[in-house]
Amino acid sequence: MVVPSLKLQDLIEEIRGAKTQAQEREVIQKECAHIRASFRDGDPLHRHRQLAKLLYVHMLGYPAHFGQMECLKLIASPRFTDKRVGYLGAMLLLDERQDAHLLITNSIKNDLSQGIQAVQGLALCTLSTVGSAEMCRDLATEVEKLLLQPGPYVRKKAVLTAVHMIRKVPELSNIFLPPCAQLLHERHHGVLLGTITLITELCERSPAALKHFRKVVPQLVQILWTLVTTGYSAEHSISGVSDPFLQVQILRLLRILGRNHEESSETMNDLLAQVATNTDTSRNAGNAVLFETVLTIMDIRSVAGLRVLAVNILGRFLLNSDKNIRYVALTSLLRVVQSDHSAVQRHRPTVVECLREPDASLSRRALELSLALVNSSNVRAMTQELQSFLESCPPDLRADCASGILLAAERFAPTKRWHIDTILRVLTTAGTHVRDDAVANLIQLIGGAQELHAYSVRRLYSALAEDISQQPLVQVAAWCIGEYGDLLLEGSCEETEPLQVEEEEVLALLEKVLQSHMSLPVTRGYALTALMKLSTRLRGDNKAAILEKMPLVERGGTQDEGAKESKEAQHSEAALVPTEPQASKLLDLLDLLDGTSGAAQPSPPLEPSSEGTLVHLLDLPCVSPAPASIPNLKVFEREGLQLNLSFVRPPGTPALLLITVTVINTSGADVTHFVCQAAVPKSFQLQLQAPSGDTVPAQSGLPVTQLLRILNPNKAPLRLKLRLTYNHFGQSVQEIFEVNNLPVETWQ
Repeated sequence: MVVPSLKLQDLIEEIRGAKTQAQEREVIQKECAHIRASFRDGDPLHRHRQLAKLLYVHMLGYPAHFGQMECLKLIASPRFTDKRVGYLGAMLLLDERQDAHLLITNSIKNDLSQGIQAVQGLALCTLSTVGSAEMCRDLATEVEKLLLQPGPYVRKKAVLTAVHMIRKVPELSNIFLPPCAQLLHERHHGVLLGTITLITELCERSPAALKHFRKVVPQLVQILWTLVTTGYSAEHSISGVSDPFLQVQILRLLRILGRNHEESSETMNDLLAQVATNTDTSRNAGNAVLFETVLTIMDIRSVAGLRVLAVNILGRFLLNSDKNIRYVALTSLLRVVQSDHSAVQRHRPTVVECLREPDASLSRRALELSLALVNSSNVRAMTQELQSFLESCPPDLRADCASGILLAAERFAPTKRWHIDTILRVLTTAGTHVRDDAVANLIQLIGGAQELHAYSVRRLYSALAEDISQQPLVQVAAWCIGEYGDLLLEGSCEETEPLQVEEEEVLALLEKVLQSHMSLPVTRGYALTALMKLSTRLRGDNKAAILEKMPLVERGGTQDEGAKESKEAQHSEAALVPTEPQASKLLDLLDLLDGTSGAAQPSPPLEPSSEGTLVHLLDLPCVSPAPASIPNLKVFEREGLQLNLSFVRPPGTPALLLITVTVINTSGADVTHFVCQAAVPKSFQLQLQAPSGDTVPAQSGLPVTQLLRILNPNKAPLRLKLRLTYNHFGQSVQEIFEVNNLPVETWQ
């Protein structure tokens, strides 16, 4: 007995009534069998009903690919009910990866020229959803004709289809450029919104279009002015704001047209001030318009008073009860803090209050902005606030907070004593989260402040006696006790309260460090060195020259990332092993060079020199000749994205080359999901460290950096192959290229 096929409504009810997943699968398998049989029989009257059921099954996640050809048959049918389901099925079941989608090109072309608005709308929707580059080239002329059709229904869909075509095939911009000027006179808000979106796409992809549409800035200003000053309209008003979607889109377009253009910016200044002061912020729609206004003011060449007004609006956003609005405000203030530092400073108390937000994303943004607001005039107050936050902040923020405080103290410290106290407090609170160079920096700072030697050693001894779990603190304290232990025992320090310390107490404390299970091997090395040095300090025997007090080592003047890495490399040459599993995966580029990628092989340990081993044991800073300057090299540039290489060869390890990859984005759109992969010939050894981020902000924002460590024991000519993958202007980009013109100094 053959079970009859279910209707769509009955199928939905039966699926929803299934109590287990197995029952659901059984129902769907039976119905799919009926659908397949109906397709084989070629029943033209019920084909659209069977496909509708199949689409519902597809929406539940079950295979429905066998219905693709039925979509093509229904689209070619003269009946509207068939076309409607056929086009819907094409949008759901077809995409560019399948050749079948090209078969509907002629059907779409015929339907676009029929003159029936409902059918034209179906064809346009499908084209804008699954249209490939080939389809867009073939059908661009038909879409252009529909842009000026009398019916707004078709014009709106044609404009949105043109947006899709330009994104797929940017060279089609010239076809859609002329109709845009006429469409700007459109009174229908839907068509006008689509037109503004189309012009925005044209300006972002074509400098010629950008120059062309700067002439219509006064017209855009007038449209937005009408929206702002017109009274309540039930048709377009949302929460009392007249068509906020159209306002936002116009503001985004004005932002593009006014960027780096004085005349256009001056034309829209008065309008932006009007929008900023008269927009209702009691509802979210008004906040959206106001936020886009602020972004536009900041991006164009607006007057100083208008920029201050924009920053004040963001300051008011910080007081909003909505977390999303506060997050947006913090992110926006972080973008403008460099260009309008004094205006943002006025909102410093509110920003500091946001540090206590329970939401992790808000507190992180507030921390980044607070660190950016630190300067020489407020460093004491801001550091105190940040240190208070450090004591109670979530563990995932401690490293960033500690590093930020140390960098701020290094840049703006009013006195050396304050600088030392600040670092000591950070090490005491979050010593395990500080950067690797914190120990060396504090040792250099204490060594250079001779008048504070007694004060420093007593502070460090007291801190060490209270807690030996913070390894960086223990390392600095052990070094300082070894160098200035005699000052500790003398007890002559006017900076602190009298403290009587006996030799046995000092030795017992260092012995405790040596025996503690929490002490790292490096920490034990510091403690052992301190004990050896104390053998001369306490007994007054200075015959062993190697145990004399260390001379002051001057820090290098360069602050670039490559120089910092070269200093770290002198103290950490034990091995070149990727620190993250993901990094090793990125190195396997499937035989990019010489048949086998050197990057895909694990790097064997580097043999440290005997001299370096002695320096590691005693932790004695060594003075090495400055590395020779190697010129930087630009290796990639496309649509505003630039990739530059800078080079450093540490003096202590001539076979090691440190390459810092710096990625800068001067275009008008952010570069997202950026990944840089590298490969070298098999005679080299490569370690690719994690990048500083995967988003390169637009308009020359904060660059993304990444470090490559290359070991070249044979001093062979260096070749480097790079693969870049990223998203830019809504498109996925992949570039593979070889760098053969590296400076000779990088390998000789």
